[in-house]
Order: sequence, then structure tokens, then C-alpha cells
Amino acid sequence: MKICEAMVALTSYSAIFILLCAFASASPTANETHPHLFSKIYAFGDSFTDTGNTRSVSGPTVFGHVSNSPYGSTFFHHSTNRYSDGRLVIDFIAQTLSLPFLTPYRYLKGNESFHGVNFAVAGSTAINHDFFVRNNLSLNITPQSIQTQLHWFNKFLETQGHRGAAAFDDALFWVGEIGVNDYAYNTGSPIPDDTIRKLGVASVTGVLQSLLKKGAKYMVVQGLPPSGCLPLAMSIAPVVDRDDIGCVRSSNNQTYYHNLALRASLQSLRRQFPQAVIIYADYWNVYRTVMKNPGKYGFRELFKACCGIGGPYNFNVLAVCGMSSVSSCKKPYEYINWDGVHLTEAMYKVVHDMFVEGGFTEPPFGSLFDKKRREG
Repeated sequence: MKICEAMVALTSYSAIFILLCAFASASPTANETHPHLFSKIYAFGDSFTDTGNTRSVSGPTVFGHVSNSPYGSTFFHHSTNRYSDGRLVIDFIAQTLSLPFLTPYRYLKGNESFHGVNFAVAGSTAINHDFFVRNNLSLNITPQSIQTQLHWFNKFLETQGHRGAAAFDDALFWVGEIGVNDYAYNTGSPIPDDTIRKLGVASVTGVLQSLLKKGAKYMVVQGLPPSGCLPLAMSIAPVVDRDDIGCVRSSNNQTYYHNLALRASLQSLRRQFPQAVIIYADYWNVYRTVMKNPGKYGFRELFKACCGIGGPYNFNVLAVCGMSSVSSCKKPYEYINWDGVHLTEAMYKVVHDMFVEGGFTEPPFGSLFDKKRREG
């Protein structure tokens, strides 16, 4: 497997981040719920946030077994087409808000949209798919981008008819991490990283701007995690390419500078839309904090995949989780990584908790809820 082909496996990366704060009179706890603050959630992103828009027949080729066991085994006890052994960050957010899990847009039935919709797609990119086709970078690429998800949202609004305006009432817009796939697809290409970064951030910014113009007032935007800490990246990068926490330096640099550009863009949006609360969720520093002190969060294994086979990282791009020849570990809650790219439910829960109560957001989640309570 060539490096560029292996990196394309990051298509199913997805992705993921989080929400919530406290009542004014009490300190928040990770297990505290906040009912009635929001009546619905609209989610966007990649496989870290996808709750079922892609299945084995429609997802990225390398991780094309998401409909099989042991996916979903920890919480749901069967596959729900989530790229994990259980719940994702967006699921924990829904529970914290006392809302049902979000229904994937592609499989909406009847009034399932009452509490929101999930538009996230595994393998999705920030940059429009046509860019990768024009540059011959379309190997194993999911054709959906965040623009596709915005198009789906607009179509959803049309189906609501006269109720379309109400879709923004008491709605939280959750934009999960998206952009890692863009860098993965570009591996081995002469196109520089800064071009991918500029196009990707501009694309996400355009989608956020469109949502804000339509009436979104409460928004959480996840940054990218340190992608160089994933078993996939670790297994194909030279051993000399490592950073201070033992991850792939070159990959982590990509996501670090991407996040800097995204944060600057969000600050500009805050000036354009002062009536809205726009939260940046710092996935990067949450992940690094866990890596530096894993035992504090209950983790014993930092780099190996729980579900996988072969090599120092229990990962082989030709024999991945969900295949009949591949098994999972007995204690996934001790692992950060689930299948070589995606995280365990335990790690997603830690990420959620650290955003809710750990101060890894900008501005604090408290500002989101303060505004919501003031406006009733």
C-alpha cells in the first residue's frame, strides 16, 4: 500500500466536538443535563460526527465495514453505522440537552426531524469535491463536502414549508471537525498544504456565514484534532517524524495551522454577527491534554487501535475493523483509538466532558447558555 493511498484512508475521519455549561448558580458537572434550553440540534461534519448517513455500501472503501460487528458493540450492542464502538460526541451532547439521538438526514422518516437532523457524512471534505477531481485526487473519495451538507439542510428547510423559519428557534448548530480528509486526499500531491488550508477554511467559513445569515444564533464549531496521533498516521510515517507527545509531527503541524486559521475566521464572523454566540471547541488541546496524562482519564493504550490487527499499532489498512478476520480488544474503555482512525466511546466521552466543564472552548460555554436564558 503506497503512502498516498493509505493516507486516503483518512476519508472516514471525521469527526467530532462538544457542548455545554452551567446554570448561573451552579458549577457544571460532566453528568449534568440541561433540558429545555434547546429543542433541536443540527449537526454537520465528517465521520467523527456521522450517526448513520454512510453505511458499508456507501462509506469510504477502506473503512467500508461500519455496518458490521463490533461497531456499536459497547453501547448500542449492534452497529448503528457510527464509526466507533458506541456513542460519539454529538450523542453525548444530545443526552446532555435531554434530546434524542439525532437521525441521519438520509434516513429521515416522518417527524423524526422534530428534535433536529444530522447532516454529517463520513469521508466528507471541507473543499468541494470538484477540486479533487480536477486535480486527479479523487481516489477513494467520498463525493460529499460540507457544501453538500448545507444543500441538504436547505432542502430540509423546504420540506418544512411555512415551518422553515421555526427550524432556527431554540436550535443549536453543531459543526463537527471537518478538513482532515482534505489533507489526506492531497497526500503526495504537488499542491501545498497552505492552499488546502486556505480553501478549506474559506469553504467552512462560507457555510457558517450562510447559516448565520439564515438565522442561526447558537453555534459550536470544532477544530481539528492532532491527526498525527492516529494509528493510521503512525503506521505509515517514518519514525523520525515525531513530536513532543510521540505523534507524527508533520501531520500534527497540518492540523495545528489549520486551527489557527479557523479561529481567526471565527473571530471575524463574531464581528459580522454580534447577535450570535459562536463557540470554538479546541479539539487539538483536549486530545493533547489526554495524551500527556492518559491515566488520569482511564486510558492505558495511546496509539494502538482497539479493533484491528497487525503491526505495532494493531492496524493494517488491508485488514480493518468489521472484517471477519479482525477482532476487537476486551476493554475498549482503556483505548483512545477504536479502529485506526476513529475514537472509542470512552475517548469521545472524555472529549465531551472536557468541553462541558474543562474550559477548552472559546468563548466559554457559559456565554452560550447565558444568552439563551436571556432571550428565553
